[in-house]
Amino acid sequence: MTRKEFENLIHQLSRKLYGFAFRILRNQEESEDVVQEIFIKLWNMGDKLEEYKSIDALATTMTKNYCIDLIRKQKHNLSDVYSPLDYLVLSAPSPHEQMENTESGEILGRIIAGLPEMYRIIIKLRDIEGASYEEIAAKTEMNINTLRVTLSRARKAIRDEFMKYQYERRGIEKIDRKVL
Repeated sequence: MTRKEFENLIHQLSRKLYGFAFRILRNQEESEDVVQEIFIKLWNMGDKLEEYKSIDALATTMTKNYCIDLIRKQKHNLSDVYSPLDYLVLSAPSPHEQMENTESGEILGRIIAGLPEMYRIIIKLRDIEGASYEEIAAKTEMNINTLRVTLSRARKAIRDEFMKYQYERRGIEKIDRKVL
């Protein structure tokens, strides 16, 4: 491959490879570095490139693998810096997040308590206790298809009520979807 052909290849693939790397790494500088490294590797392959049916596919695969190696290397380096206890501290919710989670749990509890009895029973069995549809159908003497529909309606009722709460908490008026 001549230098001019390789320059054309760079112009053809650079944006695609950068976008691909950025979706994996979520870092502009690292993504640019990865693309540069891939082009260096491709250049060093020289005449071997002509053996490949699709240089595009080769470059994409090399980019993916290089990004994965980079992520693994970063995780390894982090494990040298942080102890397992540090990860707990770093991932622990902030006091504000804890308060919001507690408040949301209380609101959901009140919403569920206000549901019609059958909705409450099905939500409790399926989503809280983790019972299977067959177990719930046996306990409630409902057809499984009816049970699925009822569960879907119960979840929708909870979601709608919780969204009202979210709008109120954030001071947002609900927008009429028909207007949009």
